[in-house]
Amino acid sequence: MTPEKIARARILVTNDDGIHAPGLEALVEIASQLSKDVWIVAPEANQSGAGHSLSISKPLRAREVSDRKFAVEGTPTDCVLLAVKHLMKDHKPDIVLSGVNRGTNMSDDVTYSGTIAGAMEGCLLGLPSIAFSQAFAYEHPVKWATATAFGADVARKVLAAGWPLNVFINVNFPNVVASAVKGIKVTRQGVRAFGSSIVERIDPRGGHYYWNSYTPGEHEDDPDGDVSAIRAGYVSVTPLHLDLTHDATRKKLAAEFAD
Repeated sequence: MTPEKIARARILVTNDDGIHAPGLEALVEIASQLSKDVWIVAPEANQSGAGHSLSISKPLRAREVSDRKFAVEGTPTDCVLLAVKHLMKDHKPDIVLSGVNRGTNMSDDVTYSGTIAGAMEGCLLGLPSIAFSQAFAYEHPVKWATATAFGADVARKVLAAGWPLNVFINVNFPNVVASAVKGIKVTRQGVRAFGSSIVERIDPRGGHYYWNSYTPGEHEDDPDGDVSAIRAGYVSVTPLHLDLTHDATRKKLAAEFAD
């Protein structure tokens, strides 16, 4: 996609942290550096961890917040579908951007992420789609300025390069100020362990309720992986694809079941 085509593009922005999230404002700033035609369709409430879920047992409700900005009572997947199939049906978007998530979406985390799902749904609809996430530490403010400093340039470069229809791009920004970013690395999806546990609590009426306590664990040492790049202070750019088939196992099983 040429710079001229990007500048004329209609961009759909979504997220999973919700319509009031500061990361959404950061992504609108990134999108506005690319094009003047920016639409926002994001969840009414936080949908972190929603993954690629779809609302099929309840109606979707969309609230028009302002011109070209809608809040949807649903998941990021719902938002992209509703935007493309209804809200923007007369002039569909050319690009889908999702994020900027508060926290990274790397390695195995991508399977849970609503931010990733927003880009994944755009990809399924045949649109160039990019997910953005910003690393942070709980004891410090999120460095949104790092995302806004690099996001548009990263988007321009990957859009100029192009990619197959069943591929979308996952971008993570390190937890450093923009001036301290060491560069940009094209990475693979890494692997890291999880420290999930179920925490039980008692409500004032004596009923039991539970929290899913999710804590990412140590990652495998992979110099080409996304986690290693982020920890070293680089922006990570990872192409992901929709085909989940493991080809080596497919061939092995085919041999087992051969007549």
